[in-house]
Amino acid sequence: MRKTHIGAACAAALLAGFCSGCWTHHEIKTESEIKPVHITIDVNVKVDKALDDYFSDLDKTTAEQ
Repeated sequence: MRKTHIGAACAAALLAGFCSGCWTHHEIKTESEIKPVHITIDVNVKVDKALDDYFSDLDKTTAEQ
């Protein structure tokens, strides 16, 4: 008889523990703001190399003449 009371008490405690875990409530606030993004691209390196290649070809042709 005593084992059934202990078993029932343990079952009730476990059931109460499981049910209390299911009753939680979480609230998450998210806020977002859209801002413009400014990007600076440095193309001087490509232009500088292209100009060097172009003028080195011209320098070679004038040196040969």
